[in-house]
Amino acid sequence: MSTLRNKVNLIGNVGIEPTITDLESGKKVARISLATNESYKNSNGEKVTDTQWHTLVAWGKTAEIVEKYVNKGKEIAIEGKLTSRSYDDKEGNKRYVSEVIVSEVLLLGGNS
Repeated sequence: MSTLRNKVNLIGNVGIEPTITDLESGKKVARISLATNESYKNSNGEKVTDTQWHTLVAWGKTAEIVEKYVNKGKEIAIEGKLTSRSYDDKEGNKRYVSEVIVSEVLLLGGNS
């Protein structure tokens, strides 16, 4: 059960083209914006779709796969872990960020 302590599985569509960065160390990092949708009926019986946006970060070989095969609109499934960090912005304000560090990516659907 120890592997279930911090595990995230998501299926969704990529919102914008992934951002790929080549680091000085030779490693790659990919940043992806992923939309997941959940539908339900409200009190009036109308279908409502709730979209949540997730920031994904992939490193190394996983980032290389993202660079080659993932683009805007593509449906993907990911597995990873949730992380939180903080930083100071240009104005000196502390900002907090939650991200999913991707360990696996699965390409779904047809070619987009």
